Amino acid sequence: MRSLFNFSPRDIAIDLGTANTVVYVRGVGIVTSEPSVVAMETHNGVQRVRAVGDDAKLMMGKTPENLRTIRPLRQGVIADLEVAEEMIKHFIRKAHGGPSRFSRGPEVVICIPSGATSVERRAIRDAVNNAGASSVSLIEEPMAAAIGAGLPVTEPIGSMVVDIGGGTTEVGVISLQGLAYCRSARTGGDKMDEAISAYVRRNFNLLIGEGTAERVKLEIGIARPPIDGKGTVCHVRGRDVTRGVPGEITLDQAQVADALAEPVNRIVEVVRSALEHTQPEIAADVIDQGITMTGGGSLLRQLSGVIADETGLPVRVADDPMSCVALGAGKTLEDKAYSGARLAA
Repeated sequence: MRSLFNFSPRDIAIDLGTANTVVYVRGVGIVTSEPSVVAMETHNGVQRVRAVGDDAKLMMGKTPENLRTIRPLRQGVIADLEVAEEMIKHFIRKAHGGPSRFSRGPEVVICIPSGATSVERRAIRDAVNNAGASSVSLIEEPMAAAIGAGLPVTEPIGSMVVDIGGGTTEVGVISLQGLAYCRSARTGGDKMDEAISAYVRRNFNLLIGEGTAERVKLEIGIARPPIDGKGTVCHVRGRDVTRGVPGEITLDQAQVADALAEPVNRIVEVVRSALEHTQPEIAADVIDQGITMTGGGSLLRQLSGVIADETGLPVRVADDPMSCVALGAGKTLEDKAYSGARLAA
C-alpha cells in the first residue's frame, strides 16, 4: 500500500477574487466557492486564524476588540500578503480534503487582473508559493473568463468579454488565444456597495455596513430606473447619524439606480473605450459575436441592457457567470489546446 506521504496532489486553478475565491481541482471541477474573508484573532499578542470564507463573512461588522475580519484582496490584487497566504492555504487544504500530507505541493494556476503591475503579479505568485504550491502559473482574468464562457478563443475569430468582479472590471478582446486588447478599471461590486452606502448616508443620514449595502444590491439593485416608477422596495436598517440611535428606512429601485449611476457609467465607459481601440477586422467579428458578460457584477439587473443600448451590440450574460473565470483557468489544466493561454510564472 502506498504511503499517504507519497501521493501527489491534484493540480488546481484558483480565481482569487476580491469578493469570492473559487477553486477548481483538475479532474473534479469546482470544489469550493467562498467569500475572500479571513477572521484573525489576537490572544496574548499572538495572531491566529479564527475562520475563513463563509464563517468569517458572518462575523463582518460584529467582532469584539480581539477579533477582526480582513479582506486581504482589494481591487483584484493582494493588499495583505500574510493574511492572503493563510487564506490560500485554507482553500488548498479544503480542495484536497484536509491538511496537506503530500510529497510535493500542487501545481496552481492563478487568475490575475489584466491591469496588475509586475509588483502586484509578484505578490500573488509569492503568496501562492508560500501557501505550498510546487509551481505557479498565471492567467489573465479576461482570457480565463472567455474560455470558461465557451468563446472560440483558439480560433481566428474576435470575441469580447466583460468580466465584472468585486474589485475590477476587465474587458478583453480575444483572438487566437491571445488578448488583442484589454482594459482594466478598478470598479466592480465593491464600488457599487460603497455607492449605495454613500447614497443612504447622504440622503437619509443613515450609516449602514458593507453587508447591508451588498444585501440591498442583491435584492433590488438595478442599473437604470424601472419603467413602472419606483419598482421593488427594500427595508434598510442602520445607525441614524444625527440622533446616534438605530434607524430604518425604505429604499426603492429608482433610488438604488440613482445610487449606482456612477459605477454603472464607469463600466460602460470602459467597454466603449475597448471598442474604440479594437482592430477593424476584430470589431467586425464582435458585431456578429456580440459581447459576453461574466462575473458577479454582470448579474446586476438591466446592466446588460444598458451596455447593449450604449454600444448598439448584442450583449449576453454567460451561463454561471460567477464561475467562468475558475472554469476557464481549470480548462487550461485539463486541455492542452488552452494551455498556451497561461503566462509564464
